[in-house]
Amino acid sequence: MEKIEAKNVDFHYGDFHALKSISMDIPQNKVVAFIGPSGCGKSTFLRLFNRMNDLIPGARLSGEILIDGKNIYAPEVRVDELRKEVGMVFQRPNPFPKSIFENVAYGLRVNGIRDREFISHRVEESLKGAALWNEVKDKLNASAYALSGGQQQRLCIARAMAVSPSVLLMDEPASALDPISTAKIEELICEMRDQVTIVIVTHNMQQASRVSDKTAFFYMGEMIEYDDTKVIFTNPHKEATQNYITGRFG
Repeated sequence: MEKIEAKNVDFHYGDFHALKSISMDIPQNKVVAFIGPSGCGKSTFLRLFNRMNDLIPGARLSGEILIDGKNIYAPEVRVDELRKEVGMVFQRPNPFPKSIFENVAYGLRVNGIRDREFISHRVEESLKGAALWNEVKDKLNASAYALSGGQQQRLCIARAMAVSPSVLLMDEPASALDPISTAKIEELICEMRDQVTIVIVTHNMQQASRVSDKTAFFYMGEMIEYDDTKVIFTNPHKEATQNYITGRFG
């Protein structure tokens, strides 16, 4: 079952041709990693899946992106509805200036849920899912800013997961974190794949090889190769992929 399908996607920022004729299928409940040097288009491509690039002046897309068979750029699609289905975690933790509890409850409240018992239950479930509950259960009313960077990032994952998205986009979610926090985020990714399709952009090739089922290598706005992660890292078909993986360029 394909969760996300990109068909002949080209993307421009004004005159700059950022993505060139990209087609790929992302299967349901798998982890797909995007790797490649800085500025190669991987984050731009990721942000097309929840229409984050709509906000950029002069941005133009051609081609199609389908989630569950529906074109998410069709005129009738409501972006706020799409973003309930497609959650996002950014490079730096970005908790809201609210309590730990209210950070996780935020999406539920925005979606009109008023049932306090349901909200409490979802907050607890989401914090447990993000491996954070035991660390924060006695201080849910404390400011999210009192948490460490790694805890804040897990809080942001809990916040994204509280509204039960079917896709989670992660743009270098561990690049600002120390090795122990990074390991926790990677464990989380492996645990969450049963509930959600995950697409992760990472500069860290070891991370891509550890957490993902499939890997796509991007270079200069093109997707050079996309295959099972094991193939990409041990026996890639393209010389450019081989050169990048072995550190000969990038």
